[in-house]
Amino acid sequence: MEYVNPLTCFRVDGRRPNEMRQLKGEVGVVSRADGSALFEMGNTRVIAAVYGPREVRCEYRMAEFSTGDRRRKPKGDRRSTEISLVIRQTMEASILTHLMPHSQIDIFVQVLQADGDLNYIEDSAGGVDVTVDILAKMDKVTLLQMDAKLPMDTFETVMDLATEGCKAIATYIREVLLENTKQLECQRG
Repeated sequence: MEYVNPLTCFRVDGRRPNEMRQLKGEVGVVSRADGSALFEMGNTRVIAAVYGPREVRCEYRMAEFSTGDRRRKPKGDRRSTEISLVIRQTMEASILTHLMPHSQIDIFVQVLQADGDLNYIEDSAGGVDVTVDILAKMDKVTLLQMDAKLPMDTFETVMDLATEGCKAIATYIREVLLENTKQLECQRG
């Protein structure tokens, strides 16, 4: 299946081939958490809550209603366990846990609606799924997963796009956090 229409030069969801999905973020969405956020990227909606510091633990769940006809178990399935481990390893690479030895940070991630790195149509048609995490300020790749082989030139293009995307997301998240900080300062002052 072609993911880009040769006549219109758009993907099946109306985006240009290299265009990211629309981003939206909101922090402080879970009042009892030490930190929380609702993050949307296109049709994907994810909520995260963080409690701690304590010793690091991570739990990932996919709501059964999040993916149309792709059935997922809400907890305990192999994919959720794998994603929990990936999130944990990614967070351990970026959280300065050495500053708080013997402490715990609980991270809970719930996918409310999923339309993946590839959108549902592309994923269902067998598109190559590449997951990348980058510490944007350090240009350090902390995670790279692929579910198929790619020619080297295609892989390099994908990595360039993924790097740009990760940096754009990191910039957006910093902007959301900065705006939230300003709002909190105004409320206190």
